Amino acid sequence: MAERDETDAGGIEAERGSDSPDSDSDSENGGASGESEMDFLRNLLSRTLGLGSEKPEKVLDELTLDGVSRFMQSEKCRNVICIVGAGISTSAGIPDFRSPGTGLYANLQSYNLPYPEAIFEINYFKQHPEPFFALARELYPGQFKPTVCHYFIRLLKEKGLLLRCYTQNIDTLERVAGLDQEDLVEAHGTFFTSHCLRSSCKKQYTLDWMKEKIFSTATPKCDKCQSLVKPDIVFFGESLPPRFFTLMQSDFQKVDLLIIMGTSLQVQPFASLVSRVPTNTPRLLINKEKTGQSDPFMSLMGLSTGMDFDSEKAYRDVAWLGACDEGCTALAELLGWKNELEELVKKEHSAIDAKSGQAGEAGATASPLTPPAKPGSSPQKGSDAGSKAE
Repeated sequence: MAERDETDAGGIEAERGSDSPDSDSDSENGGASGESEMDFLRNLLSRTLGLGSEKPEKVLDELTLDGVSRFMQSEKCRNVICIVGAGISTSAGIPDFRSPGTGLYANLQSYNLPYPEAIFEINYFKQHPEPFFALARELYPGQFKPTVCHYFIRLLKEKGLLLRCYTQNIDTLERVAGLDQEDLVEAHGTFFTSHCLRSSCKKQYTLDWMKEKIFSTATPKCDKCQSLVKPDIVFFGESLPPRFFTLMQSDFQKVDLLIIMGTSLQVQPFASLVSRVPTNTPRLLINKEKTGQSDPFMSLMGLSTGMDFDSEKAYRDVAWLGACDEGCTALAELLGWKNELEELVKKEHSAIDAKSGQAGEAGATASPLTPPAKPGSSPQKGSDAGSKAE
């Protein structure tokens, strides 16, 4: 499952904010994020109003993918942050949310929801968990392989360039592709762990435990207190994980290049990340449509740090429009990494297929936990976790 409300269609990602009254983590985030917000506002006013700041340095020799590739091969580029959404998982076979006819929200009629988004709202889930778990059986982690985008991010890590990958997705395909927990900020949570919702209990459960419950069609209940158990993904009405706010403060002071892939940049606070980089940090968007651009009115007022691809003042933002896998392949070719990327994808997919084959043989003598494929679809099998969206 990957990113919600996604312009570059691809998976299930959850639209959510950090102001939830339901979340126990609000107080943990409050002090640190409050200080960070004040620093952000000071820097924003300084940059947009020109208070004590010089004209930003132009670090790209041209605002093209070629210019980005040359910058990446220079001494100036040492720390790359990727922020990604559902679009990087589309080619794995994971649906987006809002595409007419094919999006997830257009195909939820059978769940008898009051409105499509209710299936990911925490209060609705507490009262009616069955629709979510029925959907989870259909889109559960373990049915999909990482894409070219995921393996490009892994190459960034292997080349010593990746500072962090901030993902809106809950498909955990970044992990399957070879990123470690330290490499990731899973802003909208993960299926890897689950917890009892009773505040006096909060017993933790594993991915395997949750998977068995979901595919047995039983609503997951706590072994200790019989309360509802929920995967640790972030629903509407819940706060983002403390790790998001903690690492955001330090990472975005160090970043030399920001790569944005497969996200609409419409859901806060995740969307605000593009404005947190230093003023001379280049930003590359790989997406089917331009997004994250400055609001025209706010730009006239000098009060916007959104991306600027086309104006006369543009100096650091580059948009490559098309499928995310194709964009990553094009950049890899310019970097001289194309063959390495193709070999990595081939090798890793073969290993996943081999592992899936062994699991299939074992499953022939045990209760199968893998759900049937949707009619008319042929999802790539192999990952151990699913993708959620904005």
